[in-house]
Amino acid sequence: MNWVITIMILALLIPIYEAWQDNSIWQKMLAFASIATKTSIMILVVSVLRDDWMIGVVGVLILSVGNAALMLLAHVLRRMNDL
Repeated sequence: MNWVITIMILALLIPIYEAWQDNSIWQKMLAFASIATKTSIMILVVSVLRDDWMIGVVGVLILSVGNAALMLLAHVLRRMNDL
């Protein structure tokens, strides 16, 4: 099961590279939303493997609330740049 977590961590490097490479704030916010989604999925996988549903609840909260707030902030920043 360690290889599954290792592959998931390697998948996190793709949006980190995109955020580092691009100067657009919109692209950086989307990359960070992708990182948050992948991290919460990793938390859910670990919680199922450990059979610990308290960790799973934290993963679901990060998945549902964290991405909504991050995308709302991205839209606000985009509108501020358009003015």
